[in-house]
Amino acid sequence: MDNGEIAVSKALALHLLCTLGLAAGFFAAGIAYNLSLVTDPAQTLSFLLVFETPIVVASYSFVRRDHDRPYWEAVSMALFGLPVGALLNALGAIVLGAPVGPKYWISTIYWSCLMSLFTFVPAVCVFGWSRMDWQRIIANSKPKQATDCLVSLPAQGAIVGAWLGAWPMPLDWEMPWQVIAP
Repeated sequence: MDNGEIAVSKALALHLLCTLGLAAGFFAAGIAYNLSLVTDPAQTLSFLLVFETPIVVASYSFVRRDHDRPYWEAVSMALFGLPVGALLNALGAIVLGAPVGPKYWISTIYWSCLMSLFTFVPAVCVFGWSRMDWQRIIANSKPKQATDCLVSLPAQGAIVGAWLGAWPMPLDWEMPWQVIAP
């Protein structure tokens, strides 16, 4: 694995662990705290962020490209990369129409952090701050190794999924289930 190769079983296990962690966090938020994305979006997103962050950071840090770099360094880079990615996601969301008023600011911040956890943090864990790796992943020119796909495809899926989830919202505008409680 020192040259970026990873077994298919490890890649599947990593994605399964992250997916099950997210599902368990969503289930726990609903059962233990009676939280829902419809009624309490900010609290639910913050709970999911706290629940999923250790899972994503720990699992992606194990498949870091440079095994000469210590595990704790990959973890610390990920924890530094989380707010950096959140800032980039928030700026992109605001440019694309996310509300910026004080009423919605907390929800936008938590959403940006969660999107950063799915898009930016895995790349930081695996590649560190290598300019060449980042350039190749962002351009998605040619995935040279399995770790390139391991990082880029789920990140692209998260971005496309968020966009597809938000796209039909204006079609249901002012429906009873979208009324925001004071």
